[in-house]
Amino acid sequence: MNRHGTRREFLAASAAAGMGLLAAGRLEAAPFKTKLHKAMTAFGKPTDAKLAELKAAGFDGMEAPHNLTPDEARHARQTAEKLGLRIHSVLRGWMKFNDPAKVDADVEDVARALATAQILGGDTVLVVPCRIDVYTAGQLKAGNRPKGVLMPEAWEFDIEFDEKSGHVHRVVRGDNAPYRQYIEAQNQATDMSRAAVKRLIPAAEKCGVIVALENVWNNLWVKPALAKNFIASFDNPWIQSYFDIGNHVKFAPPQEWIHTLGKLIVKCHVKDFLLNADGHGGKFVHPRDGSINWPAVRQALDDVGYNGWLSIEDSGLPLDEFNRRLDLIVAGK
Repeated sequence: MNRHGTRREFLAASAAAGMGLLAAGRLEAAPFKTKLHKAMTAFGKPTDAKLAELKAAGFDGMEAPHNLTPDEARHARQTAEKLGLRIHSVLRGWMKFNDPAKVDADVEDVARALATAQILGGDTVLVVPCRIDVYTAGQLKAGNRPKGVLMPEAWEFDIEFDEKSGHVHRVVRGDNAPYRQYIEAQNQATDMSRAAVKRLIPAAEKCGVIVALENVWNNLWVKPALAKNFIASFDNPWIQSYFDIGNHVKFAPPQEWIHTLGKLIVKCHVKDFLLNADGHGGKFVHPRDGSINWPAVRQALDDVGYNGWLSIEDSGLPLDEFNRRLDLIVAGK
C-alpha cells in the first residue's frame, strides 16, 4: 500500500469536503484569534423574566444597574447561573469627581457598586469620572448657548499634552486663547478625577472588581492618546478602560481608539453613530445602522487581543434582532 499517496488523497478529499460545507453555509471560517461574548445592558433590574428573555434570544450575559440590594443581587446571580448566563458588570455611570462638594459621596457610591458587582459575580463597574459643561461656536451661530465654557468642534481638535501630568497645553492649532477656560477645566477634572479614582483602588482590590473608566460625551479626554494617558497613569490592574464603540465616532474612528487603548480595554459597549454627510456631527442609531466600520472594529479588537464582552447599550429593537446584529459584528461582518 502506498501510504503517502493514501494520505494525500485523504487530505485532498477532506479539504474538498470542507470547502463544500463552507460553500453550503454549514461551516464558518474562523479568522479571529479572540473570543467575544454577547450581552445586553439592563435598563432596569435583572428580573427572572428579563434574564430568561436574554437566554432565549441567544445572549451570554447581562450588564446590571448598580441600584440593587444585596438580596436582589444574590437572587439575580442565582437565576443567571441556572440559565447559563453571567452578569458580568455593573453600570454605575456618571460621577462628579471634579466637584469638591460631591466627590466624597460619589467615591462611597462607587465602592458600594463594587460590592454589588462582587455579589453578582461581575468583574467590572463602569464609571464615568465626571463631565464639564460646554458649548461650541456652532451652537453660538445657531443662537443656542448652553451653560459652560467654549469647546472646539469635534473636528477641530489637535491636542498637545504633558505625558507626565496629563495636562493639556493646547486643543487646536493656532490661537488657543478662546479655549483657555476649557483647558483649565479639563486639567482640573483630570487632577481631581485621578485623586478620586486612586481612593477606590483598595475597595476594587478587596472586591476583586475592576473600576472600568468610560468617557461618555463628558467633553473630557476626547482623543485616544489623551484618554489612554489618563487611564494608564494609574498603572494599576484595578483601573482599566470601558470602551464604548459608538460614543466617540465624532472625534476619531473606533478602530483608532481600540488600537490606541489596546490592552487597557477590559469591556466594550456596542452602539452606533451616524455621521452627517459632511462628517461633522450626527446622531446615535441602532448597531449596524450608522457610520461605524464594524469589520474594521472586529479586526482591531482581534489585533489588540481583546477577549471579552460586547454589551449592547441600546433599546427599541427586539432582543432577537439585537442578537442577530451582534452575531454579525462578532463574525466580523
